[in-house]
Amino acid sequence: MLHAPDIYMEKLVVGPSSRDVVDLDAPVRFNLRAIAQALGRRIEDLVVIVLDRPRHAELIAEIRATGARIRLIGDGDLSAGISAAVVGSGVHAVMGTGGAPEGVITAAAMRCLGGEIFARLVVNKPEHEERCRAMGITDFKKIYRSHDLASGNDILFAATGVTEGTLMKGVRFFGDGMRTTSLVMQTRPRRIRFIDSIHVSAKAGATEKIRFF
Repeated sequence: MLHAPDIYMEKLVVGPSSRDVVDLDAPVRFNLRAIAQALGRRIEDLVVIVLDRPRHAELIAEIRATGARIRLIGDGDLSAGISAAVVGSGVHAVMGTGGAPEGVITAAAMRCLGGEIFARLVVNKPEHEERCRAMGITDFKKIYRSHDLASGNDILFAATGVTEGTLMKGVRFFGDGMRTTSLVMQTRPRRIRFIDSIHVSAKAGATEKIRFF
């Protein structure tokens, strides 16, 4: 996996049907039109997730101008990226800038799901260049795809929801314990599992788990 510096990364995440028809440098309207055609939908039927940040004001305006719908989120663009590659999630793309390490993890998920991430590091300060060079990155304009960010053949991805997200519920507490939702995926053999777990605290301090697969 790419040892990404802790800086921002431009991201465009799409599902399997749209992975070969979009371009990170293409205008928003072009990409949304291409996604709609690939899915056999109208642009107005698309849902695009964007982090609710001031830096995305122009992006949000461009998406709205096409007629597509926007779902603004406060955090969790990793979970949003996974949703874009899951059929039936109601999410068709994720656009905007977010953390680079999260982009690498999203790439691992895309390898399991067959979706795609297009990403480029946002290097606009001398200290950003220093961080990149320290990690062996010299091409600051490179557009990465999932195979570049997570290049292994045997990838295992596991995540548990902490707060409420698009794909997984957050931790839910009750009198004697808690309930969690997890997602476990792998590339070979390709397998995707949602796991609902109930963690029951025993009086002796041990924790018993009841899992529903």
